[in-house]
Amino acid sequence: MKYAVIGAGAMGLRYGILLQEHTDAHVDFVDTWEPGLQKVAEQGGVYVSRDHENRRLIPINLYRPEEYKGDPDVWIIFLKQMQLEGVLERCAKAGLFKDHQVVWSAMNGYGHFEKIAKYFSEDRIYGGTAMVATVLNGPGDVDFIGKSGAGQTHICAYNETASDVEKAIIADLEAANAHPVLSDNFMGMCMAKVIFNSVVNTLCTMYEIQMGQYVSYPGWEDMARQLINEAYDACDREGIRLIETRQEELASVDYVSRVANPLHYPSMYQDMSKGRPTEVDYINGYIAKLGRKNDYICRTHEFLVHGVHLAELAHKIHEKEAAEKAAA
Repeated sequence: MKYAVIGAGAMGLRYGILLQEHTDAHVDFVDTWEPGLQKVAEQGGVYVSRDHENRRLIPINLYRPEEYKGDPDVWIIFLKQMQLEGVLERCAKAGLFKDHQVVWSAMNGYGHFEKIAKYFSEDRIYGGTAMVATVLNGPGDVDFIGKSGAGQTHICAYNETASDVEKAIIADLEAANAHPVLSDNFMGMCMAKVIFNSVVNTLCTMYEIQMGQYVSYPGWEDMARQLINEAYDACDREGIRLIETRQEELASVDYVSRVANPLHYPSMYQDMSKGRPTEVDYINGYIAKLGRKNDYICRTHEFLVHGVHLAELAHKIHEKEAAEKAAA
């Protein structure tokens, strides 16, 4: 099959490059981030490392939407929630989306499928969750965190009806060592990852620590359980059946933080540390919104939304003070 990845950031590069290297699929990349576009053109590809080692240059096909003339079978979308709408509009104006194509997205947070559905019918949309860690060191420079084959990738049709296309995507992801897991519970699958991120991404970002450092704190389990219980209560009221029990969700936080990626700073922290807006409104904020919709107040999640935004402000203040001190 032919794939085109919209978003040549950390996760888009990871999945696209793995498909390019380990399957017979043709893979292109489409992006709008000028520093990345320019750096890839300048160096002839993307530098890829794994756990900060074995850095090598891998050629990729990277285009701006207006330059792309390909016709992929599958679009893969990995963008920040705040960027998605504008990039999709730009791709649509360039005439990139066609009726025979399908789209698969495993972005963080929730809110993207409503935007994607403006351009693709529900029977051509597939969702996913990516339980892997990746770091974009800078334009054209990505680091895959964890051993080859670490983590899982869940996938489910938006209409929860399996198709031959979905099976073909799963086969390619399996060949790419992404360990795909087929689900028939779309919202339960998506929300399980949102809840995971509402614990790990948010708390590690607020306190600027690695995942392993978080679970080294004696009270981490109490903090995680409080957030998980609030989120599950909100989902229960919405009628969402999660693919994991509350205890399994807690165990996932423990395993991924302690064993799989203990040295990893989550993507939300990476955004804040580089002065970019975080996706907390689409993670803890989405859970809080779901609760309010059903007359249930997720007080801890609502507090943490403010906590992360305050941390963003504090980080900018500290950066400004440091710059002023250096210039004095």
